[in-house]
Amino acid sequence: MSGVAGAQSTATFVLDGNTAGWVGQSPDAIAERTNPTLALTPGERYEITWTNVDGQDHNVAVLDAEENVLERTEIVSEQGATQTLTFTATKEMAAYLCEVHPTSMRGELQVGGTTTDTTSGESSPERYMPQGPTVGLETVVEGRMTAPLALETPPGGDRRFVVDQVGQVYTLDGGSLEPFIDVGNRLVNFDDLPEQKRIDERGLLGIAFHPNYRDNRKFYLHYSAPPRFSSGVPESERPVLEIPSPFYTHNAGDVLFGPDGYLYMGMGNGGGDLRIEGNVDDWYGNRGGNGQDVTENLLGSILRIDVDSREDDKAYGIPEDNPLVGEEGLDEQYAWGFRNPWRMTFDRGNLFVCDVGQFNYEEVSVVEKGKNYGWNVREGSHCFASAERRSNRNTVIEECPERTPPDVRGGEPLVPPIIEYPHRHEGTGVGVAVTGGTIYENATIPGLRGKFVFGDYSKTGKPGGSVFAATPSKEGQWPLEEVTFEGFDDGTLDSYVLGVYPDSRGELYVLTTDNIGVRGETGAVRKIEPPTTETTTAAPTATPEQPPTATPTPTPTPTPTPTPTATSTPTSTPTPTATSTPTSETSTTTTGTTTDTPSRDTTRETTTATNTGESEGWISRVDGPGFGVLATLTALGGVAVKLLSERE
Repeated sequence: MSGVAGAQSTATFVLDGNTAGWVGQSPDAIAERTNPTLALTPGERYEITWTNVDGQDHNVAVLDAEENVLERTEIVSEQGATQTLTFTATKEMAAYLCEVHPTSMRGELQVGGTTTDTTSGESSPERYMPQGPTVGLETVVEGRMTAPLALETPPGGDRRFVVDQVGQVYTLDGGSLEPFIDVGNRLVNFDDLPEQKRIDERGLLGIAFHPNYRDNRKFYLHYSAPPRFSSGVPESERPVLEIPSPFYTHNAGDVLFGPDGYLYMGMGNGGGDLRIEGNVDDWYGNRGGNGQDVTENLLGSILRIDVDSREDDKAYGIPEDNPLVGEEGLDEQYAWGFRNPWRMTFDRGNLFVCDVGQFNYEEVSVVEKGKNYGWNVREGSHCFASAERRSNRNTVIEECPERTPPDVRGGEPLVPPIIEYPHRHEGTGVGVAVTGGTIYENATIPGLRGKFVFGDYSKTGKPGGSVFAATPSKEGQWPLEEVTFEGFDDGTLDSYVLGVYPDSRGELYVLTTDNIGVRGETGAVRKIEPPTTETTTAAPTATPEQPPTATPTPTPTPTPTPTPTATSTPTSTPTPTATSTPTSETSTTTTGTTTDTPSRDTTRETTTATNTGESEGWISRVDGPGFGVLATLTALGGVAVKLLSERE
């Protein structure tokens, strides 16, 4: 049997463990195989000996077909640590996994020929969600990009801008990519992680165009910067915001303008959900996963700032109706209780936030001002145990609060998501990380019209992401269905899905890559099209209800934004930071394309308080490897991009 180790009475399986998967070391039958199937004989004794090669939280557990844990080790996070799990094989045993990374680090157990030699887990007698409409998929452009994370169009325009995680922004013209700006040499060094840490959330994460972009040519970039720039900050770059982050994960990513003209920014909780260090105390006492605190840091929150004004020594203003203005808490807060609000979008005044889950659930929420969305009390609508309350993935809390105590902002409710789905259902992978989406309004694909169409990175941790469609409902969670793709085996994509984005005409694009992390040039932009044959089209569905109207923030008239010039930007050198276990580095940079002097307003995280005159004294300094950064830029279009690249 290829990839299956024959069982012996005292057999030992040796594995390396990292977040991307288990890698077989011995015996030879499993050597160099990722998540290999292990063959066992009932009644025989076995050992699984594994080494923690990436210094992340891992353990090994043996499960039955119902996902019940039969055997387990403790969670360890020390790089190089070795554990051994000794057990007697029984016919009930079906899989082994890491309880912290149960999707990517999962292999099958074949006990006496009772299971098939498979690690995909994609066959199941019952689907979690019904099959939705079948669509076609046209590849618009592929190659050259590594991991396209966003596709945006400026207000009032139809140019398409594609953000590549490794630092480039391109304009997409037909089927070709044209360079717009390159901040690759401003980013964190991706090689600073050990080779085994293949998953990397850092890099160029988002772009937002100012509402008056046509006039001021100003745009904003969110990117991960190193602790210190090697060449200093050019005078055209002005720090706007610094946010310390203790680990290299959960940077979130999106930055966008709302209908009120203010800038919204999603901030992850900084990672380390199963650790005490890097997480602050809050009312729940469930340390490990910032989100409930609103006074010590800005992690695990949606922020809202006014980039068209300044207040005191800050490089931005605070909207006067932000919910914590005049109250206990940081004024930048708009909503809180998030783990990793990776992607956001506005539709009809509603702010949709895709929040990536921890162990078991992914969620999408319609976010309103001043509301609490539950993390780290809940993962989705389910109780969550973290850090001090958890010894393994299956630690269950039967009951948890539905609101904060009366002395915490008056006992505010924990708002459940409108969309939720599990990582696995009856042993089959459903998804691992929700990615961006939008309400589809066009008639091109009737089966999707009026639905929230969004992506998930992968079903099993391997290439093979999903596109889901949720039908708006006035009450309860929105019903889900899975979009199938014509021309693909089982209608399932063969790449990781990084997001679903509309162009200015409302047509949908799926952004994909074939590699984990920032490797290779397998990035692609694919357009959703009608299927080529009518027989592949799903039956028409009922007309979806309109999404609930969130309480959009009153729309103040933003202060007109003068075109920044080099003379108006500080010349001191901010210290951006990386956000990672080895290095933390989330930087948000806002760039504008102007017709004159190229200039940038950049928000960066730094490792010291000696950042620039723009550093904010209100920031709570969390000990850790880095900070997140936001910045603004103005440029000359193509010419300015070239000048910026040459200067940097």
